[in-house]
Amino acid sequence: MDFFRDKVAVITGAGSGIGRALAVELARRGARLALSDIDMAGLERTRADCGAAEVRLYRLDASSREAFFAHAEQVRHDFGTAHLVFNNAGATLVGTIEHLTIDEIEWQLGINLWGVVYGTKAFLPMLLAQRQGWIVNVSSVFGLIGYPAQGAYNISKFGVRGLTECLWAELQGSGVQAVCVHPGGTRTNIEKASRRSANAGQAEDGFAELAEKLLVTPPEVVAADILKGIERGKRRILTGKLSSTLFWLSRLLPNRYPRVVQMLS
Repeated sequence: MDFFRDKVAVITGAGSGIGRALAVELARRGARLALSDIDMAGLERTRADCGAAEVRLYRLDASSREAFFAHAEQVRHDFGTAHLVFNNAGATLVGTIEHLTIDEIEWQLGINLWGVVYGTKAFLPMLLAQRQGWIVNVSSVFGLIGYPAQGAYNISKFGVRGLTECLWAELQGSGVQAVCVHPGGTRTNIEKASRRSANAGQAEDGFAELAEKLLVTPPEVVAADILKGIERGKRRILTGKLSSTLFWLSRLLPNRYPRVVQMLS
């Protein structure tokens, strides 16, 4: 219980879902919280759930480079430093590569991939300076496998995985840990906040129906698994419905998993 006590935890996308669950659990464990989201009403609800913990709220568009670097400076000013940075903010875009427009893909990458790059670059210097810290980047099971109608999301989440795995080697001996999280089907608001390609058709309808069946794991379970993994020094954390199954499928059948995944769906 003392592992996270008095540590400053920065959580993006903390207004709902996994971000809120992380905030509530870290508050219970005595962490100091810098919570951000584009949804201030959601952040206020998260703060209410955090009880007497020290909490500061920040409106942040994670896709904005300038806003993210300014956010890091504000956190430094308010807390003195950061210890845990959870790059959790995300959105999803339903559309095949054929149907997606370039603008739609850029929107998706701006939040899910560039937001993680900005968060890593903005906070990493202070973690390295104190020779302690954790960069926790939330990828997805769709950062392990490619899936139809999730092309832009796949690109973003594979990118998050690549960034984090690169950090595993680069941060060796620095005192700073990089952690890649691959949640499976988690019951969050991401499906409600998702966008559909303007050119969406029957293929996209099929994915929406599947999402209703797969998004079942409570975010509180995912948050607990993430914190347990950090405590145990894990570099990759698999959590949520089908996460372990899809990880091993991608490893054991790297060229043939699409057919098996179709059967599982």
